[in-house]
Amino acid sequence: MGDVLSQEEIDKLLSDLSRGDSSAIENNDTDERKVRTYNFAKPSKFGKEQLRTLEVIFESFSRLTSSFFTGYLRTSVQLEVVSAEQMTYSEFNNSLLNPVVLGIIDFKPFKGSVILDLSSQIGYAIIDRILGGRGETLKKSRDFTEIEKILLSRVLNEMVNFLIEPWENVCVINPRFDKLETNAQFAQIISPNEMISLVTLSIKVGEIDGMINFCIPYIVIEPIIGNLNTKHWFSSNEDEDLSRFRPAVEKKLESAKVPLSVVVGRTSITVDEFINLQVGDVITLDSYVDSDFQVMVGSLLKFYAKPGLSRGKNAIQITSVVRKEE
Repeated sequence: MGDVLSQEEIDKLLSDLSRGDSSAIENNDTDERKVRTYNFAKPSKFGKEQLRTLEVIFESFSRLTSSFFTGYLRTSVQLEVVSAEQMTYSEFNNSLLNPVVLGIIDFKPFKGSVILDLSSQIGYAIIDRILGGRGETLKKSRDFTEIEKILLSRVLNEMVNFLIEPWENVCVINPRFDKLETNAQFAQIISPNEMISLVTLSIKVGEIDGMINFCIPYIVIEPIIGNLNTKHWFSSNEDEDLSRFRPAVEKKLESAKVPLSVVVGRTSITVDEFINLQVGDVITLDSYVDSDFQVMVGSLLKFYAKPGLSRGKNAIQITSVVRKEE
């Protein structure tokens, strides 16, 4: 509640109003401004729109990867985007518990790497399924053997290939799987205080649940950070579809055959009259000599025309077009 004005202050305000002076009222208004603290150790570099676009990109990635895993492992595999948030690289790295399954991705043509973090429990389940098992995980975590690392590397390499198509609407990338790390200490791709975007996906292989994390450093995608918005993503998608399919559609339409007929006139006769028609008989129609003929495209009236000859053959000359609203 504001302060109570004295009678002297009220009189002064009234006199100021009578002279048209509003500065007194303005000076009495309290200027309340909300102050937002800024954390220089953890600056905000990804906007909400950019994080939302990353979610859209990885939703497309999830659909492609889910289809691949279902066929590759011959079992039901479901992927779903959970969230996209920003944090420092040290926060992400400190959350990792050895053994881990980290795929280092060379994010060409940009300078730097992206990390694909696959939960170890899902890694065990994938290996078990590849080797003919039921896709079960281990009750107690252990380090991966060299053979298991080779199998996981092949799986991660296939996953990296599915990044190309979802990113096409933002930029053309050529990611390459670099190496597999099972110890988080050997995956220091950037300085600990650098900001990253962490896109989290849930994955279910048979009955085993787990997570997939994509660690995307800001310094890696900084050159195209302006393109990370849903408006650009969807407009690029529409433009690409039009440019890709329009020539093929136009070519098909140009060669498409449609039935064309000309209605000279109409009348009604009996079956007996129709059967007994002879050469030279005259049938009276409901049209006149100077009437326009109806030109039908399929069952649709599209043109009006006049009869005539062209190079010695019967022909028609279009006189008007019937619009859809007519």
